[in-house]
Amino acid sequence: MERTVYLNGEYVAESKAHISIFDRGFLFADAVYEVTAVLNGKLIDNAGHLARLERSCKELGLKLPVTGEELTGIQKALIEKNNLVEGGIYLQLTRGDEGDRDFSYSEDIKPTLVLFTQSRSLIDSPKKDTGIRVISIDDIRWRRRDIKTTQLLPACLAKHMAHAANADDVWLIENGLVTEGGSSNAYIVTDDNTIVTRPLSNDILHGITRASLMKLADDFDFKIEERHFTIEEAYAAKEAFISSATTFVWPVVAIDDKPIGNGKPGEVALKLREVYINTALEMAE
Repeated sequence: MERTVYLNGEYVAESKAHISIFDRGFLFADAVYEVTAVLNGKLIDNAGHLARLERSCKELGLKLPVTGEELTGIQKALIEKNNLVEGGIYLQLTRGDEGDRDFSYSEDIKPTLVLFTQSRSLIDSPKKDTGIRVISIDDIRWRRRDIKTTQLLPACLAKHMAHAANADDVWLIENGLVTEGGSSNAYIVTDDNTIVTRPLSNDILHGITRASLMKLADDFDFKIEERHFTIEEAYAAKEAFISSATTFVWPVVAIDDKPIGNGKPGEVALKLREVYINTALEMAE
């Protein structure tokens, strides 16, 4: 069945949704985005995603044409119109279209806002049972990774490299230190079950799932340490895992073909995944 999508104030069939070739999101990746998970037809961690969207817009001088409350209404309408039970809602805001290609732009340009649903299995993903294998590669992205822009070519190339190496994803390395995954935050677990993850800065995305996990870890007496760590430390870790809006928590069982721990999903990662999903379902909008 054809999806209904949202485009600039209208709900239309996906085949009828059209954007100008002069839209700056298409020409320059002059755009930001968010992905909110949906479980049981309800939004997960949506307030955090909308807050980050507003921050991204502020950092880039983008104009959000609707309020956060209106955005939530649009998301819920799309869930209903598409009978979405489990999956996600993609939201993209571009600076808009001024009728031609030009690096400069006027302040009164009208933005383009698009939202659409994606149906997929999140809770019963097989990756939670098998874990994922990652490879490490150089982080070549720009220095404002805290802004969730659509400048995702490095991530696309990284994912392709991972798949070519019979891996599932990548961990990115800068100055010998792990920054994050290809589209996720990265964590290791030390021998004393301390969860280690890189501190927030412009060098990584401020993950909404990460923020929820950090709070839950504190509530459930997991030990947390926000610090830099090397790929060599990751090789020797007891466990490793990633988090994102649509993976929640996936264990990492191998890095660069080196097994992590016993090469199987670790207890800390699996417990944190369970706690996150149970809490998310209770708090869903």
